[in-house]
Amino acid sequence: MSVAARERNVAALAAQLRGRLVERRRAEAAAGEAPGGELAEAARRLVAEEAALLGAADREEVIARIVRDSVGLGPLEVLLADPAVEEVMVNGHECVYVERGGRIEATAVAFADEEELRNAIERILAPLGRRVDELSPMVDARLADGSRVNVVIPPLALDGPAISIRRFGARRPGPEELVELGTIDQRQREALEAAVRSRRSILVSGGTGSGKTTLLNALSSFVDPTERVVTIEDAAELRLQQPHVVRLESRPAGVEGRGEVTIRDLLRNALRMRPDRIVIGEVRGPEALDLLTALNTGHDGALSTVHANSPADALNRLQTLALMAGVGLPHEAIAEQVRRGIDLVVHLRREADGSRRVSEVAECSRS
Repeated sequence: MSVAARERNVAALAAQLRGRLVERRRAEAAAGEAPGGELAEAARRLVAEEAALLGAADREEVIARIVRDSVGLGPLEVLLADPAVEEVMVNGHECVYVERGGRIEATAVAFADEEELRNAIERILAPLGRRVDELSPMVDARLADGSRVNVVIPPLALDGPAISIRRFGARRPGPEELVELGTIDQRQREALEAAVRSRRSILVSGGTGSGKTTLLNALSSFVDPTERVVTIEDAAELRLQQPHVVRLESRPAGVEGRGEVTIRDLLRNALRMRPDRIVIGEVRGPEALDLLTALNTGHDGALSTVHANSPADALNRLQTLALMAGVGLPHEAIAEQVRRGIDLVVHLRREADGSRRVSEVAECSRS
């Protein structure tokens, strides 16, 4: 039997036995009985009953697949076990891509059908108290390891449910490692260290996946350890090493449409927390006005990121986002706050080979 045929047979048997195991445990629950042991133990007993003629290696593989597809992320677990995988992208149940070293590549991983994919989505969201359905077909969530998850299902996703899992390691590269990787050179490293230590406000700009959060985290290592730092993020990605850090994370509205806490809410509250530094993971809405107000009223030395194609675009985007606050300030007044509030814009570019590099460090003119 070929390797591919064996793989199909093992997968089919595992799916069949997993279905029986689910039915058995549901029947036990309906009868008021305690489930028959741990999942792995129950799967092992079922395989011994139904597939005793299989070889030992095949039995173990079937058991592992039953457990894998009953908890966690199913077929995606093998990809997430690879530390080189930076992002997992599921485009329907048969099409899964990953990003390694900044480059996207197809994988042989697939879900048996759309139902299995939807079951995996439910296992992601249920422990987080989130749900996705036809009324709310999009959702953002964060896994226990800090990875960020986005899910879109039909009718918005035309080819079946789509999942994007952006992974964040427990440890971020520091400034010296970024020099070794070629993201910044030694001269830039020294200039940025001096800027952070002298409490200059820095905005990191770049496109998606250009390494903005990684650089922001590295810059934060230059903050004096005696300072009180408040971080504000949509999804907690930063890993600051300072001893005095308060981490705040926004919260979307619940199923009933209440309970939302925005980045703007957190920023306003952070100003009452006696921060020496404010670090905002990304400015993407009307909180830009509150940030500019803070920078112009004594809260200097802030660090943040913004999506933009150049330093000039970054400043223009900050002005546009501030106008979204809808307070009626003229454009000239906001432009003046940007000029006086932001000292440096550090722009990152993602190269064709997947590497990330600082392409420009721009001083903001105060004139």
